[in-house]
Amino acid sequence: MRTDVQLAVLFADVVGSTRLYERLGDAAARELIAASLDLMKDATSHHGGTVVKTMGDEIMATFAHASDAISAAARMQRQIGEDSKFTAAQSRIALRIGCHFGPVVWEQHDVFGSTVHTANRLTSQAKAGQIMVTEAVVSRLPPDWRSSIRHVDVATLRGFQDEVELYEVIWHAEDVTNVLRLPAAFGSGRTRATRLRLSVNGTEIELCEEGGAIQMGRADTCELVVQGSLVSRLHARIDVSKGGFRFVDQSTNGSFVQVDGGDPVFVRRDSMTLEGNGWIGLGREPDDQDPGSIRYACED
Repeated sequence: MRTDVQLAVLFADVVGSTRLYERLGDAAARELIAASLDLMKDATSHHGGTVVKTMGDEIMATFAHASDAISAAARMQRQIGEDSKFTAAQSRIALRIGCHFGPVVWEQHDVFGSTVHTANRLTSQAKAGQIMVTEAVVSRLPPDWRSSIRHVDVATLRGFQDEVELYEVIWHAEDVTNVLRLPAAFGSGRTRATRLRLSVNGTEIELCEEGGAIQMGRADTCELVVQGSLVSRLHARIDVSKGGFRFVDQSTNGSFVQVDGGDPVFVRRDSMTLEGNGWIGLGREPDDQDPGSIRYACED
């Protein structure tokens, strides 16, 4: 029977299992990996997911809702890090997890399609202890989970032609605090800006609180095109959020944001809220004499 549905597809696997066999021997390593798989299966079941299959040291699971998939992924990471049998020096276990949301084909108790391939490729992008997701997942998350998302990169996944926005789920509570904390130069108590003006090299753009986003970089498709050897094609963007206007770096070399009167703040594959007036430098510190430096002004 073949059924087309939309689901969150999640892959989770054990990092460095080959080395684990070398350190512990076949029997002990296999027992530890089996315990890891049981933990992943339990987390999937706890959040209403379905384990489609296991493949060696990896599971593939599906969820009706993106939030359930991310909750299950975070539960896996937390539990693997809290259980002493997975944290001992010789038997340390770490997981990497990837998740994508989209159409899949159910057929003979298995799922197929590009959504499955994307989720699988995301897992290979993740490092030990990471949960990597796509925009399709992020857009379906409730506010509490969205506040724990960090933009990581724009990449072309192996086997795909189009670039994909990559996001990391910050599942450690202390790390979430670090992601959301603003630099000291960004003072509190300001009135929320409702309009943002950006200008560079004779081009001026206005972004309003009604929505939308502005992309900047070397690509001709960007709203603000900035040339330079340190500037990526899709270097950074500015999103409208409930907190105002959020600068999101998605580049290799990073960006600098400098409030008038303050020091430049380096942002690389991370984000921060824009306040007041200042400058943005893509790949290097801004300079008011540099035609590639972007002037910004937040207005009430």
